[in-house]
Amino acid sequence: MALIQCDFYSEVLGLSSTMNVILPQETHSQIGMEGKVTGGKHPTLYLLHGLSDDHSIWLRRTSIERYAAEYGIAVVMPAAHRSFYTDMKQGGDYFKFVSEELPQLAESFFPLSNRREDRFVAGLSMGGYGALKLGLRLPDRYAAAASLSGATDASALFERGDVAYTQELERIFGTVEELRGSDNDLFYLAEQLASDKSKQAPQLYQCCGTEDFLYDHNIRFRDHVNGLGLQLTYEEEPGEHEWGYWDTKIQRVLEWLPLRKSI
Repeated sequence: MALIQCDFYSEVLGLSSTMNVILPQETHSQIGMEGKVTGGKHPTLYLLHGLSDDHSIWLRRTSIERYAAEYGIAVVMPAAHRSFYTDMKQGGDYFKFVSEELPQLAESFFPLSNRREDRFVAGLSMGGYGALKLGLRLPDRYAAAASLSGATDASALFERGDVAYTQELERIFGTVEELRGSDNDLFYLAEQLASDKSKQAPQLYQCCGTEDFLYDHNIRFRDHVNGLGLQLTYEEEPGEHEWGYWDTKIQRVLEWLPLRKSI
Protein backbone atom coordinates (compact mmCIF):
# COMPACT_ATOMS: atom_id res chain seq x y z
CA MET A 1 0.00 0.00 0.00
CA ALA A 2 1.07 3.57 -0.63
CA LEU A 3 0.30 6.18 2.02
CA ILE A 4 0.01 9.82 0.98
CA GLN A 5 -0.70 12.94 3.01
CA CYS A 6 -2.24 15.34 0.52
CA ASP A 7 -2.40 19.03 1.44
CA PHE A 8 -4.60 21.07 -0.87
CA TYR A 9 -6.68 24.21 -1.05
CA SER A 10 -10.45 23.97 -0.76
CA GLU A 11 -12.32 26.52 -2.84
CA VAL A 12 -15.55 25.55 -1.06
CA LEU A 13 -14.19 26.12 2.45
CA GLY A 14 -11.83 28.92 1.52
CA LEU A 15 -8.94 27.39 3.39
CA SER A 16 -6.14 24.86 3.12
CA SER A 17 -7.14 21.32 3.99
CA THR A 18 -5.67 17.83 4.23
CA MET A 19 -6.59 14.27 3.39
CA ASN A 20 -4.70 11.06 4.00
CA VAL A 21 -4.98 8.56 1.15
CA ILE A 22 -4.12 4.87 1.06
CA LEU A 23 -3.61 3.48 -2.45
CA PRO A 24 -3.48 -0.22 -3.32
CA GLN A 25 -0.15 -1.73 -4.34
CA GLU A 26 0.31 -5.30 -5.48
CA THR A 27 3.05 -6.85 -3.33
CA HIS A 28 4.23 -10.40 -2.69
CA SER A 29 7.57 -10.05 -0.88
CA GLN A 30 6.54 -7.57 1.80
CA ILE A 31 6.91 -9.13 5.23
CA GLY A 32 3.68 -9.44 7.21
CA MET A 33 1.18 -8.45 4.53
CA GLU A 34 0.30 -8.93 0.88
CA GLY A 35 -1.19 -6.16 -1.23
CA LYS A 36 -3.73 -6.64 -4.02
CA VAL A 37 -5.11 -4.49 -6.81
CA THR A 38 -8.31 -4.92 -8.79
CA GLY A 39 -7.01 -3.55 -12.09
CA GLY A 40 -8.00 -0.21 -13.58
CA LYS A 41 -8.99 2.65 -11.33
CA HIS A 42 -9.34 1.76 -7.68
CA PRO A 43 -12.59 1.23 -5.80
CA THR A 44 -12.58 3.75 -2.99
CA LEU A 45 -13.77 4.02 0.59
CA TYR A 46 -14.24 7.55 1.90
CA LEU A 47 -13.59 7.10 5.62
CA LEU A 48 -14.81 9.86 7.94
CA HIS A 49 -13.57 10.85 11.39
CA GLY A 50 -15.47 11.72 14.57
CA LEU A 51 -16.13 14.99 16.36
CA SER A 52 -12.82 15.41 18.20
CA ASP A 53 -10.60 13.91 15.49
CA ASP A 54 -9.02 14.71 12.12
CA HIS A 55 -7.73 13.14 8.90
CA SER A 56 -4.97 11.26 10.74
CA ILE A 57 -7.03 9.45 13.35
CA TRP A 58 -7.93 6.25 11.48
CA LEU A 59 -4.25 5.66 10.74
CA ARG A 60 -3.21 6.42 14.32
CA ARG A 61 -5.85 4.35 16.14
CA THR A 62 -6.41 1.39 13.78
CA SER A 63 -4.53 -0.76 11.28
CA ILE A 64 -6.70 0.44 8.38
CA GLU A 65 -3.76 0.36 5.94
CA ARG A 66 -3.08 -3.30 6.70
CA TYR A 67 -6.78 -4.20 6.66
CA ALA A 68 -7.42 -2.51 3.31
CA ALA A 69 -4.42 -4.12 1.59
CA GLU A 70 -6.08 -7.49 1.01
CA TYR A 71 -9.13 -5.91 -0.66
CA GLY A 72 -7.37 -3.77 -3.25
CA ILE A 73 -9.34 -0.72 -2.14
CA ALA A 74 -8.20 2.89 -1.82
CA VAL A 75 -9.11 4.77 1.35
CA VAL A 76 -9.58 8.55 1.46
CA MET A 77 -9.62 10.15 4.91
CA PRO A 78 -10.39 13.90 4.88
CA ALA A 79 -10.29 16.51 7.64
CA ALA A 80 -13.72 17.99 8.32
CA HIS A 81 -13.25 19.52 11.79
CA ARG A 82 -16.31 19.71 14.10
CA SER A 83 -18.70 20.24 11.19
CA PHE A 84 -20.98 17.20 11.27
CA TYR A 85 -20.29 17.10 7.53
CA THR A 86 -22.92 19.82 7.19
CA ASP A 87 -23.32 23.12 5.36
CA MET A 88 -23.20 24.99 8.64
CA LYS A 89 -25.55 27.78 9.67
CA GLN A 90 -22.49 29.66 10.89
CA GLY A 91 -19.40 28.24 9.25
CA GLY A 92 -18.20 26.37 6.21
CA ASP A 93 -20.13 24.35 3.63
CA TYR A 94 -18.76 21.02 4.75
CA PHE A 95 -21.41 18.88 3.10
CA LYS A 96 -20.69 20.51 -0.24
CA PHE A 97 -17.00 20.01 0.46
CA VAL A 98 -17.21 16.30 1.28
CA SER A 99 -19.89 15.42 -1.28
CA GLU A 100 -18.69 17.42 -4.29
CA GLU A 101 -15.25 19.00 -4.02
CA LEU A 102 -13.44 16.24 -2.13
CA PRO A 103 -14.25 13.37 -4.55
CA GLN A 104 -13.61 15.59 -7.56
CA LEU A 105 -10.19 16.55 -6.26
CA ALA A 106 -9.28 13.06 -5.03
CA GLU A 107 -10.28 11.51 -8.35
CA SER A 108 -8.22 14.10 -10.23
CA PHE A 109 -5.14 13.62 -8.04
CA PHE A 110 -5.22 9.80 -7.80
CA PRO A 111 -6.37 6.83 -9.94
CA LEU A 112 -9.72 6.43 -8.17
CA SER A 113 -12.84 5.10 -9.84
CA ASN A 114 -15.75 7.51 -10.19
CA ARG A 115 -18.30 4.75 -10.75
CA ARG A 116 -21.08 4.37 -8.21
CA GLU A 117 -20.42 0.66 -7.82
CA ASP A 118 -16.82 1.43 -6.80
CA ARG A 119 -17.53 4.25 -4.34
CA PHE A 120 -18.29 3.67 -0.65
CA VAL A 121 -18.44 5.78 2.51
CA ALA A 122 -18.05 4.92 6.19
CA GLY A 123 -17.36 6.70 9.43
CA LEU A 124 -17.54 6.60 13.21
CA SER A 125 -19.67 8.70 15.57
CA MET A 126 -20.01 12.10 13.84
CA GLY A 127 -18.49 10.40 10.80
CA GLY A 128 -21.14 7.67 10.96
CA TYR A 129 -23.75 10.39 10.72
CA GLY A 130 -21.86 11.91 7.79
CA ALA A 131 -21.55 8.59 6.00
CA LEU A 132 -25.26 7.82 6.26
CA LYS A 133 -26.14 11.35 5.18
CA LEU A 134 -23.98 11.01 2.08
CA GLY A 135 -25.46 7.62 1.24
CA LEU A 136 -29.08 8.63 1.82
CA ARG A 137 -28.87 12.05 0.14
CA LEU A 138 -26.74 10.90 -2.80
CA PRO A 139 -27.72 7.29 -3.51
CA ASP A 140 -26.68 7.69 -7.14
CA ARG A 141 -23.05 8.18 -6.06
CA TYR A 142 -22.51 5.55 -3.36
CA ALA A 143 -23.05 1.81 -3.52
CA ALA A 144 -22.74 1.42 0.25
CA ALA A 145 -22.67 3.51 3.42
CA ALA A 146 -21.58 2.29 6.85
CA SER A 147 -22.00 3.83 10.30
CA LEU A 148 -19.92 2.73 13.30
CA SER A 149 -21.42 3.99 16.59
CA GLY A 150 -22.96 6.80 14.56
CA ALA A 151 -24.70 9.91 15.83
CA THR A 152 -27.75 8.77 13.92
CA ASP A 153 -30.31 10.94 15.75
CA ALA A 154 -28.87 14.45 15.50
CA SER A 155 -31.93 16.11 17.03
CA ALA A 156 -31.52 14.00 20.18
CA LEU A 157 -28.06 15.50 20.69
CA PHE A 158 -29.76 18.77 21.63
CA GLU A 159 -31.21 17.00 24.70
CA ARG A 160 -27.87 16.59 26.46
CA GLY A 161 -28.42 19.70 28.55
CA ASP A 162 -24.92 21.05 27.94
CA VAL A 163 -25.35 24.73 27.06
CA ALA A 164 -22.02 25.08 25.24
CA TYR A 165 -22.65 21.92 23.19
CA THR A 166 -26.18 23.03 22.31
CA GLN A 167 -24.82 26.36 21.12
CA GLU A 168 -22.28 24.52 18.97
CA LEU A 169 -25.04 22.39 17.45
CA GLU A 170 -27.07 25.51 16.70
CA ARG A 171 -24.10 27.01 14.87
CA ILE A 172 -24.04 23.87 12.75
CA PHE A 173 -27.71 22.98 12.24
CA GLY A 174 -29.71 25.95 13.47
CA THR A 175 -32.43 25.17 16.01
CA VAL A 176 -33.60 21.63 16.65
CA GLU A 177 -36.87 22.57 14.93
CA GLU A 178 -34.93 23.59 11.82
CA LEU A 179 -33.02 20.31 11.90
CA ARG A 180 -36.03 18.01 12.11
CA GLY A 181 -37.46 17.19 8.72
CA SER A 182 -34.53 18.75 6.87
CA ASP A 183 -31.78 17.32 4.68
CA ASN A 184 -29.67 17.04 7.85
CA ASP A 185 -32.18 14.68 9.51
CA LEU A 186 -31.29 11.05 8.77
CA PHE A 187 -34.80 9.85 9.65
CA TYR A 188 -36.30 12.24 7.10
CA LEU A 189 -33.70 11.32 4.47
CA ALA A 190 -34.45 7.62 4.91
CA GLU A 191 -38.17 8.33 4.43
CA GLN A 192 -37.53 10.36 1.29
CA LEU A 193 -35.32 7.69 -0.24
CA ALA A 194 -37.70 4.86 0.61
CA SER A 195 -40.59 6.72 -1.04
CA ASP A 196 -38.69 7.51 -4.25
CA LYS A 197 -38.88 4.34 -6.31
CA SER A 198 -36.80 5.90 -9.09
CA LYS A 199 -33.66 5.80 -6.95
CA GLN A 200 -31.55 2.78 -6.09
CA ALA A 201 -30.76 2.88 -2.39
CA PRO A 202 -27.22 2.08 -1.31
CA GLN A 203 -26.55 -0.90 0.89
CA LEU A 204 -26.50 0.28 4.51
CA TYR A 205 -24.49 -1.03 7.44
CA GLN A 206 -24.90 0.04 11.05
CA CYS A 207 -23.23 -1.16 14.24
CA CYS A 208 -23.09 0.06 17.81
CA GLY A 209 -21.85 -1.31 21.12
CA THR A 210 -24.56 -2.01 23.68
CA GLU A 211 -22.74 0.12 26.30
CA ASP A 212 -22.29 3.07 23.92
CA PHE A 213 -23.96 6.35 24.95
CA LEU A 214 -25.38 6.52 21.41
CA TYR A 215 -26.88 3.02 21.58
CA ASP A 216 -30.50 4.19 22.01
CA HIS A 217 -30.06 6.60 19.08
CA ASN A 218 -28.88 3.72 16.91
CA ILE A 219 -31.77 1.48 17.92
CA ARG A 220 -34.27 4.19 16.97
CA PHE A 221 -32.65 4.66 13.58
CA ARG A 222 -32.37 0.91 12.95
CA ASP A 223 -36.06 0.39 13.68
CA HIS A 224 -37.02 3.36 11.50
CA VAL A 225 -35.00 2.13 8.52
CA ASN A 226 -36.25 -1.42 8.88
CA GLY A 227 -39.82 -0.12 8.99
CA LEU A 228 -39.23 1.68 5.70
CA GLY A 229 -37.97 -1.49 4.01
CA LEU A 230 -34.49 -0.20 3.17
CA GLN A 231 -31.68 -2.76 2.98
CA LEU A 232 -29.80 -2.54 6.29
CA THR A 233 -27.24 -4.82 7.89
CA TYR A 234 -27.32 -4.13 11.63
CA GLU A 235 -24.92 -5.59 14.20
CA GLU A 236 -24.51 -5.06 17.90
CA GLU A 237 -22.41 -6.61 20.62
CA PRO A 238 -20.90 -5.49 23.94
CA GLY A 239 -18.83 -2.37 23.36
CA GLU A 240 -18.35 1.27 24.24
CA HIS A 241 -17.55 4.43 22.28
CA GLU A 242 -13.86 3.63 21.86
CA TRP A 243 -11.17 2.64 19.38
CA GLY A 244 -10.84 -1.02 20.32
CA TYR A 245 -14.41 -1.49 19.13
CA TRP A 246 -13.93 0.57 15.94
CA ASP A 247 -10.67 -1.18 15.06
CA THR A 248 -12.58 -4.45 15.10
CA LYS A 249 -15.65 -3.19 13.27
CA ILE A 250 -13.83 -1.45 10.42
CA GLN A 251 -12.51 -4.89 9.50
CA ARG A 252 -16.09 -6.10 9.39
CA VAL A 253 -17.09 -3.14 7.21
CA LEU A 254 -14.37 -3.95 4.67
CA GLU A 255 -15.55 -7.56 4.60
CA TRP A 256 -19.17 -6.41 4.12
CA LEU A 257 -18.54 -3.94 1.29
CA PRO A 258 -19.86 -5.15 -2.09
CA LEU A 259 -16.43 -5.45 -3.69
CA ARG A 260 -14.97 -8.63 -2.25
CA LYS A 261 -16.07 -10.77 -5.23
CA SER A 262 -14.09 -8.64 -7.66
CA ILE A 263 -10.72 -9.43 -6.01
